[in-house]
Amino acid sequence: MPQARYKQLVDRLSEDIRQGRLKPGTALPTHRRLATREGISLATATRTYAELQAMGLVSGEVGRGTFVREPIPFGDGVEMHVASGDLLDLSFNYPALPMQTDLLRTALRQLASAGELESVLRYQPHGGRPHEKAIVAAHLKSRGLSVAADEVLVTSGAIHALACAAMSLLRPGDAVAVDALSYPGIQVVAELSGLELVAVPASGPGLDPDALDALCRRRKIRAVYCMPTLHNPLGWVMPLAQREALIAVARRRGLLLLEDGTYAFLEKKAPAPLAALAPDITVYVSSLSKSVAAGLRFGFACAPAALVPKIHRAIRATVWNTPTLVTSLCCGWLQDGTVARLEQEKRRDALARQRIVSTVLAQFEMVRHPASYFVWLPLPAGVRSDAVAVRLKEDNVLVSTAAPYAVGSQPPHAIRLALGSVSHADLKRALEKVGGVVASLDC
Repeated sequence: MPQARYKQLVDRLSEDIRQGRLKPGTALPTHRRLATREGISLATATRTYAELQAMGLVSGEVGRGTFVREPIPFGDGVEMHVASGDLLDLSFNYPALPMQTDLLRTALRQLASAGELESVLRYQPHGGRPHEKAIVAAHLKSRGLSVAADEVLVTSGAIHALACAAMSLLRPGDAVAVDALSYPGIQVVAELSGLELVAVPASGPGLDPDALDALCRRRKIRAVYCMPTLHNPLGWVMPLAQREALIAVARRRGLLLLEDGTYAFLEKKAPAPLAALAPDITVYVSSLSKSVAAGLRFGFACAPAALVPKIHRAIRATVWNTPTLVTSLCCGWLQDGTVARLEQEKRRDALARQRIVSTVLAQFEMVRHPASYFVWLPLPAGVRSDAVAVRLKEDNVLVSTAAPYAVGSQPPHAIRLALGSVSHADLKRALEKVGGVVASLDC
């Protein structure tokens, strides 16, 4: 078949998918039927589907066929949109392993045959059923936390837990100290809750206790949001002495600590969480979004017993309860060891991806953790981050600039590279483009 006609077929099918004429989940003809319908060879039909799969528009499952994929989401660190499948997304992390689809299919079959299936259709306790909270409490022991089940609340992701803590424990106008470079979600939560974020300079492996104390002398600070283990976006792991110094400042100044452990599973040898060192003044939030799957929206908070009813009320006001189908599935995986296995595999995966970074971007100075799913890349003097991002997007690579991560100051010229959302081969290809664009602008 002439090359032009082959490309026309790929273009026609890809356009039908992108325009919605072929809906997500649609089963496409078998290779042999496509060949017959289009008057092409079987090898060409196979090549057509392979190219569509490489573009992220279809997925092939052995024994089941070829299916149209959901449009791939992308974002700038906070907002997510819909992109065509040929974009290489280094702006958002949703790490997944090949076997997770089969794990989900098996788990759904098990739930469908379970005796408690009818409960999925009913309201549930706002912060999770007692046995679910006990399962989460047992899981938190792997994070160095020993908490009672009644100190755990099940939420729809870590950002939901953070939002519920903010809206229930803080008041509009309260000032919250954060790293000058921090998780963008805290800015959204602060805006909607009427909170003021006050930046503490990002000068070392975690929030600086002395700088925080000096800030508290100048003005009234009500709480501190921080990520002691695997800081996003800088990958820092705060040493134990620094954690203890931070807690000392918090006690002296009467501060509430909001600890985010979303990426903490990637570092097995981290010091104890703040919530273990100071459980009476710390609310710990995390989720399975990075360790299992972002789409499940299963998170949790653990808090001092006196604060649990307030957060519980906020969960009721926002989602009533996390969907029972999700909690049942995730708690089953927590209990049978699936989550532990996935976390172990993703630690290996993150290490492998960082090795790719070390090879491809060896000429650049970077801020990162060797087992994290992201890299902070400060740009050479004179190179603008927005110019890098625009050039890369024109070349079908999405990255985030520093702007969504910067709190209260002029963003530095840097880009954050999320490593977990593309294949290893595509990651290498995307990083080569990143290096090429930065080098071309640094002249």
